[in-house]
Formats: sequence, structure tokens, C-alpha cells
Amino acid sequence: MGWTTADMPRLDDRTAVVTGATSGLGRSTAIALARAGATVVLATRDADKTADVIDELRTSIPGADLQHLPLDLADLSSVAAAAAMLHDRVERVDLLVNNAGVMNTPRRRTVDGFELQFGVNHLGHFAFTGGVIDLLADAIDPRVVTVSSGLARIGTIDLDDPNFDRRRYVAWLAYGQSKLANQVFAVELHRRLRAARSPIASMAVHPGFAATNLQAAGPRMRGGLRASLATPFNRAANAMFAQNSDMGALPQLFAATAPTAASGHYYGPDGLLEQRGHPTEVELLADARDRELGTRLWRLSEHLTGIVWDLPGAATSRDAA
Repeated sequence: MGWTTADMPRLDDRTAVVTGATSGLGRSTAIALARAGATVVLATRDADKTADVIDELRTSIPGADLQHLPLDLADLSSVAAAAAMLHDRVERVDLLVNNAGVMNTPRRRTVDGFELQFGVNHLGHFAFTGGVIDLLADAIDPRVVTVSSGLARIGTIDLDDPNFDRRRYVAWLAYGQSKLANQVFAVELHRRLRAARSPIASMAVHPGFAATNLQAAGPRMRGGLRASLATPFNRAANAMFAQNSDMGALPQLFAATAPTAASGHYYGPDGLLEQRGHPTEVELLADARDRELGTRLWRLSEHLTGIVWDLPGAATSRDAA
């Protein structure tokens, strides 16, 4: 029998922040953390939807401590405001789960002009994590968990054109780039935290093939015939091949809570092709292990977001263990 939420330790007196916590993997993660006794901050964009989820969870989990933190990862001003608000609300954060994301979207730009998938999935989380990292420094077993995807395998990071300004936009390749960036970021953060002798752990995870609303969001944005054809196709694929969101969330819950989860590692399902199953350590992509790429992506992300991280005493990743 593989690892399940029944193996999670109690999280009383811990504070967890989960981005994108109103549906799918984020919702399943928030539920499991709340059931384990954590104070859960749902960092989300839609206030009405979040209020409905919080009401529902308080009914099903008596005594659950749940809060909403307004956060739009497609708008760096919202990211900065959310980080400031979190500092006003809590003394520390024990767990940060960078879960929110968009997938296979038509060509769109964030408020700040970034390609939408790279901007939300990577740059928004890079900026938000950088804005709140100090809150984890004195926490209990502090961890940052960043959700990647098996489709990171199709991604390449073009540091000269990350926003597809000059190359032809292909939605799935843009998604793959953003999810590869999640892996590279998680490992580079691990290197820098270790170099700074920080107690904070940084892990990457992926859910395998999980049935969520994410698959339908991109086609809905396109509209027209493609959207009408994609919806029944996605439903059929989910019904035949996908595991549910509770199973898909297990790797991020394992990374966030299991005593054996280790900083700098990557977790996903243990089944065939890592598509289904219980959490286990899986192999990082070669680009995620590339120290030079990690350093260059970090510098580019600081330049694009204007967020220069404060990790006192941190060496460059080349000097890290």
C-alpha cells in the first residue's frame, strides 16, 4: 500500500499557503491540510468562488481554520499586494504550495506583458515566493513545494525569448516551457537555500494524469468549434485514463508533509509512465539539474519581475553543494 493522506502527520499550529486552492489539485491539497489541523490560506483570484469553498470546507471539517488571500499571479502588482497582506496577517508560514497554473491557453499576455503560461506558472510564483520567503525562515520544518508536470519533458527554456515575442507561439510548447521552469526554479531555490544554510526545503512535484478543470480551461478561452469538441474529448480521456484530483494531489502533500521528503528532490506517481499511483521520488529532467541554466533562469526571473531575493549569505548556485 502506497503513501496516502492517512500517513500525514498532524499539522496543528502550522500555517500552509496554497495557490489555486478553489478547484482540482489545490482544493484537494487544502482539504487534506485542513483535516490535518493546519491553518490553510487559500491564495486565489476569485473571491466569490473562494468564499463558497471555504464555507463548504468549514461545514465538512468542523473547526477548520481557513483564510482567503487575494492573489492574481498574472498581475505582479497583485502578487506584491498579496505578499504584503500575508506579512500583516501571519507571523510565519510553514508550508507554501505553488500549485496554481494555466495550461494550453491561446496566445495571451499577463498584465505585465509576459506570455500567459510562463507569466502565471513560473514568474508569478517566483515573485510570490520571493516576497514571502522570509516568513518561512523561522517556521516548523518549512517547505516550498512547486508543482510541475510530466509535460515539462516537451519543454525547452528559451532565455532569449521566454515570452514568444519572436518565435511562433505553440500553446503546448509554451506550457512545457513553463512547467520545466517550475522544476528548474525548485532545484535552483534548493541550491541557494542550502548555500545560505537555510532550514527551508524546496521540492518539485508532478501529479501524473489527474482529472481537473485545467484541461478544459484553454479550449474555453479559445471558444468556437475547438472548445465544443475539446470538452467531450477531455471528459472521455479523464474518465478512461486519469486519476482523480485527490490522488493527483498526493505527491504535493507528500512533499509538503512527509518526514522522508527531501529538499532538491522531485516526486510524482509510482505507476506506469508516472501517470497514476502513489507518490514516490521520480527523476528530475536534465535541464532541472543544470546549474548554469538554473542560475541564468533565476537572473532572468529577477530581471523580469523586479524581485531580487533576500537570502543573506547565499552563494551562487555554482558554489552550492
